[in-house]
Amino acid sequence: MKLIYPILLVVAAIPIAEQAIETWLANDSEARWVPFTLTGGNQIRFVATVDGRPVGAILDTGVSDSAMSRRLSPKQPRGAQIGTANAIGGSVAIGWMTSPRVAFGGLDHRGGKIAVVDAPGNATGGETVDLFVGRDLLAGFALEIDYDAGRFRLLPSGRMPFRGVRVPLTVGGAAPTYLSELTIGGRRTRMIVDTGDGNAVTLSAATWRNLASPARVTTTLSYGIGGMSVTELAVDPALPLGPLPAQATEVAIEPDGGYSQSAGVSGRIGNGLLQRYHVLLDPGAGQMILAPGRLAGALPSRSTSGLLLRRDGNRLNVVHVMRGGPAAATGWRTGDMICSVDGAIIGRVPGEAALSWPIGPAGRTVQLGLCDGRNRALTLRNFY
Repeated sequence: MKLIYPILLVVAAIPIAEQAIETWLANDSEARWVPFTLTGGNQIRFVATVDGRPVGAILDTGVSDSAMSRRLSPKQPRGAQIGTANAIGGSVAIGWMTSPRVAFGGLDHRGGKIAVVDAPGNATGGETVDLFVGRDLLAGFALEIDYDAGRFRLLPSGRMPFRGVRVPLTVGGAAPTYLSELTIGGRRTRMIVDTGDGNAVTLSAATWRNLASPARVTTTLSYGIGGMSVTELAVDPALPLGPLPAQATEVAIEPDGGYSQSAGVSGRIGNGLLQRYHVLLDPGAGQMILAPGRLAGALPSRSTSGLLLRRDGNRLNVVHVMRGGPAAATGWRTGDMICSVDGAIIGRVPGEAALSWPIGPAGRTVQLGLCDGRNRALTLRNFY
């Protein structure tokens, strides 16, 4: 199971003296695929240029206005204005400045405004990211994402490079983002389509209650620009999402009064779901096209230990104990440090092996050596 690090930044519109906005899409944009990798938080990370300088960027349709980190603009520019943004984890301070020249693939943009924010590493799974490319740069075009090949490209709106299931897609909201409407559990619901969110599906608590799912619920951690929060988590055995095939889907459940409710939507569709498909997002043509990809039938990974861990050098740090899991039942606490697994010292174990046992087969008993010299046995089981 992955730690979840959704980036959802919706910035209020603040007047600023803007240079004329100039955005070009190259005639050969169809051939200009942009390679990407997925961060530890399951977000699309690629390389863009800002005034000719290569920077790490996130493709984030859940951002209304693109943003860059204060690392690129450490001093508040003259004439910039200050505001706030609603984000996962809480409200964050932002500055505004005239946008630098931003380019990637066939896109070249300059002018207008851009937000300036602090971009903590834990919001992107520990990776350095200095640019969040949002709705303002993307929505005028069709965005094709080939998750299986690890690449995306921008096309003129209206292009149809492949066939698949059609889902409605628009741009809307007080702070405009990509919006879709799906029937979930027999009810028509408005959802943000958010490529910057590592979750599969996030639902407000009210929407989850209306769904009346039989799934058991536990807890996990969500990290965003606004900080860390505890979120409920379930795996619905056959989540009905409009015309998409019903299948087991991991669902993060926001508490009453959470971000989705405050934004006037029922939830968000994130990368965890989108990466099952070959995706075309084209709000100008009013559509999202989804064709099954390599992960179309894959089951979501589930913790069988009830521990969320972060590797800190030669130890594993317990960052969260999931409600109802075997770790919670045997006295584990946030902050416990593990130095060995089944007698193997963490510093001598490759990263994947050191972090694979928490989602191991139910019934296995793992011998864990704490860094304070104590030893504990943890028997894995299915609990949500």
